[in-house]
Amino acid sequence: MGLQRGTGFNNDFGVTGLPGKPLLYNYGKSIADAGEMPGISVFTRTQDGAILHTYSCYARGLDMMNAAYQFLDLVPKGRDEGALPYTMSWVKLHDLYEAVPSPGTGN
Repeated sequence: MGLQRGTGFNNDFGVTGLPGKPLLYNYGKSIADAGEMPGISVFTRTQDGAILHTYSCYARGLDMMNAAYQFLDLVPKGRDEGALPYTMSWVKLHDLYEAVPSPGTGN
């Protein structure tokens, strides 16, 4: 697989969509206005210097990389994502959580 000049590494490997263009995610599923999607790729360099793409994993195949899921899979309610708009919609950047007062402090 060759990189496409001017599109960006993540787009070339199907994890970042370009505005107004469908993303070919996981080598087959076309998603309009995808933005950032989960994915991981592994590469190796041969003795003659060539870079080879040896492995890719997408979506639910990345569960082993998310330590929170390893714990959630042990509890009775599990991931409890059935009513959510998409899997992992509960994950937010640290500065996007709503402030919650600390018990007993009034803050």
